[in-house]
Amino acid sequence: MIKLEDSWKQALQTEFDAPYMARLKSFLAAEREAGTIIYPRASQWFAALDATPLDQVRVVILGQDPYHGEGQAHGLCFSVQKGVRPPPSLLNIYKEMHSDLGLSPPHHGDLTSWTTQGVLLLNAVLTVEQGKAAAHQGQGWEQFTDAIIKRVNDQPHPVVFILWGSYAQKKAAFVEKGKHLVLKSVHPSPLSAHNGFFGSKPFSKANAFLEAKGRGQVNWSLAES
Repeated sequence: MIKLEDSWKQALQTEFDAPYMARLKSFLAAEREAGTIIYPRASQWFAALDATPLDQVRVVILGQDPYHGEGQAHGLCFSVQKGVRPPPSLLNIYKEMHSDLGLSPPHHGDLTSWTTQGVLLLNAVLTVEQGKAAAHQGQGWEQFTDAIIKRVNDQPHPVVFILWGSYAQKKAAFVEKGKHLVLKSVHPSPLSAHNGFFGSKPFSKANAFLEAKGRGQVNWSLAES
């Protein structure tokens, strides 16, 4: 029995019943049986969906894989739990947030407060093996998260899709640009951030669109508490 926020559980029931999901479940069970350490813990695999009901989604930020270091991943893309040092990509997101909105970077990496305002922090792959980036790619998660993006795309209200890097842009290429706002830039990774991420102003652009569509603005500031 899948424990999941009701709106998502209803919207994704056909996915949970599909053969690929049974194969994914078997793969994850076998990995755990073999003693493989998987991040995040099972109760947090669907944390992004649990935090942001389907009809409340205003912004989608799309990541690729969970962090694979101990204590980092907790089911929200780019986010780490409080007490864990913010990774380099997240620090660059904070730099752009400061440049764009004048907001002081917090001393933590927990983006949970965004999710409670309708920001879906979705990774394309929802699990990873400890110390092995991309270890769970190609096992079925991508098909499942494609379905999530399609459900958001099909919502009657406009949504902002923030797509950092070519992977995210290819994955969400089908999003209806006439209805939704699609913001693209290079990834905030230190390897690419200076090639167009800095100065892209995704936060103010997202808020301007949401405000114009009568959906209100996101408070992007992150409390220190």
